Amino acid sequence: MIRTQISLDPLEYALVKREARALGISVAEFVRRAIRHGLPARGQAPWMRYAGLVESGNPRSSQTVDEVVYGSKD
Repeated sequence: MIRTQISLDPLEYALVKREARALGISVAEFVRRAIRHGLPARGQAPWMRYAGLVESGNPRSSQTVDEVVYGSKD
């Protein structure tokens, strides 16, 4: 592992410490997990984490994506 240093304001530190304690892990492990959660999965583009996030209710939305995103053509 590579050792690094970060700065947190007192409120952030208190919240992180409380959450880490509740999970039964160290503050360092909590921060590592938070960083892993924020990174894209290996081999995936960052935008892929949002794929499938929006539901239109239209079962044909993948075929009419421009209409779903930009609205009906006038």
